[in-house]
Amino acid sequence: VGPIKVSDGCNHVPTCGVDHVKGFARCGRRPFAADKRLFADQIRARQHGFEVGGFVKHDKLQFSLSHLTLRGCVGKAQTDTGVMKGLYMDMDDRFANGAYIDGAADYPDRWNTQAAGFRSSVLAEIDVPYGPSPRQVMDIFYPNCLAKGLVMFVHGGYWRMFDKSSWSHLAAGPLAHGWAVAMPSYDLCPEVRISDITAQVTAAVRLAAARVPGPIRLMGHSAGGQIVARLAGMDWDGRLARVVSISPVADLVPLMQTQMQDDFQLTADEAMSESPVHAPAPDVPVTVWVGAYERPVFIEQAQALGSAWGCSVTLAPDQHHFNVIDGLADADSPLTQALFS
Repeated sequence: VGPIKVSDGCNHVPTCGVDHVKGFARCGRRPFAADKRLFADQIRARQHGFEVGGFVKHDKLQFSLSHLTLRGCVGKAQTDTGVMKGLYMDMDDRFANGAYIDGAADYPDRWNTQAAGFRSSVLAEIDVPYGPSPRQVMDIFYPNCLAKGLVMFVHGGYWRMFDKSSWSHLAAGPLAHGWAVAMPSYDLCPEVRISDITAQVTAAVRLAAARVPGPIRLMGHSAGGQIVARLAGMDWDGRLARVVSISPVADLVPLMQTQMQDDFQLTADEAMSESPVHAPAPDVPVTVWVGAYERPVFIEQAQALGSAWGCSVTLAPDQHHFNVIDGLADADSPLTQALFS
């Protein structure tokens, strides 16, 4: 691959003494827009002790570019996401979470156990239908008092995995504040499109809001973070009070270069229209929350959404993609407090 021009105009220096590079470099155009000729769009290299802002050629790396753009000095860095397949970066690796989390395989069983125990101990309506398919059902948990309003939690799983039953325990924090909490399942890709899931969750919120009066607060994680961010711009008759988008997939365009695209079948128009980062900022308060130990792409997408919408972005210390939501089970956690701020 020959020299590639970047948009920031930094000076280029030959790569010497660099063993590995973590992350990626800007290849021009707006953040996270698709550039299938090379990387997807944004590739930043970061090294310990200084910032790397360009691209690299080195025998030990699986991609071959001609220069490394530096702001600082050259030193040893640690490979994280710099993987190429031919002329394409391995976007699947960029969006992989479990492979980079210790004990990742134990989390689903842990979530299910905690959720089942919680459901058995609280006042709840289980499997309330909101649509025609078997998965279009939700659980609604009620506090031991007249509810102050409705919180809706939308789960993640790349629109392909999980259902409401793994997350019930995360209602504990909002319930302790006197709010009802609804948690929907939804149909999964490839049986439906991501835009269909957005429509399904919209229907779930409207039904839950008809059963629980008062203000509405939306929160969602990962794919659920994308969904609630999409809902932030819709008309809720003035009832929507806040949206907390946790580790959102805010730009779907790069997903078109992953193997998950076999299930998504995203078109360019759908990827743009379902990407909150490409949507106008809503007129309701939004908080973006992401773990400091998450994969770089989730931090970048969170920051991109915060920049596009002018909303706050919290980088939660010591949190990765699987435990960043744990605070919702605690009424006094910073995450639960952010929901009611």
